[in-house]
Amino acid sequence: MKAMILAAGLGKRMRPLTDHCPKPLLPVAGKPLIVHHLERLKRAGIDQIVINVSYRAEQIIQALGDGRAYGVSIQWSREATPLETGGGIHQALPLLGEAPFLLLNGDIWCEALPSEHALAAQDLAHLVLVDNPDHHPDGDFALCDGRVYQHPAPRLTYAGISLIRPALLANQTAGAFALAPLLREAIEDGRVSGEHMPHHWVDVGTPERLAALDDHLQRLGARG
Repeated sequence: MKAMILAAGLGKRMRPLTDHCPKPLLPVAGKPLIVHHLERLKRAGIDQIVINVSYRAEQIIQALGDGRAYGVSIQWSREATPLETGGGIHQALPLLGEAPFLLLNGDIWCEALPSEHALAAQDLAHLVLVDNPDHHPDGDFALCDGRVYQHPAPRLTYAGISLIRPALLANQTAGAFALAPLLREAIEDGRVSGEHMPHHWVDVGTPERLAALDDHLQRLGARG
């Protein structure tokens, strides 16, 4: 199975940290945030990785190269302007192939990944859901018996981690578009499964959350 890391965003919420450094390269516990992803994917046995880039793309490509230093192989999907989540994945489909792939938001921290066997043959996506953080108390989706629903409450938060079947996006027109509406349509069609992951997870969306994650990992390192 291949993985795709979404890393093309402008990182506006992280300013001023991202004025000169793209968000995927911001350091956490002594290494760039995206390197933690590469290392976790490698440990999970996934070494074929596609990364989309736009803002400060050359800076990211120069830092990671072909991935050999991390024991993985990286293919780059360059976007002249950011194509949003759906458009970025759609452009990268020729690199990803026809099999389901693991999708990761580049600006999250996670301790675990779903099994590739979690996506059933009839489903278009399998979402990892986490407990609602303080900054997103209402959550995104409901989960019942391994199936994802839009209602009713209580809802959990989408972790930015999923297994995606290329057919979810195959009929879309090239250009910028969001992934969320496609997921919601597939949910309404009963073709999205999910799991609740209790492991440590962070949406590294602000300088404050980045600093808190760095402190958390530094303390774990000191203890371990």
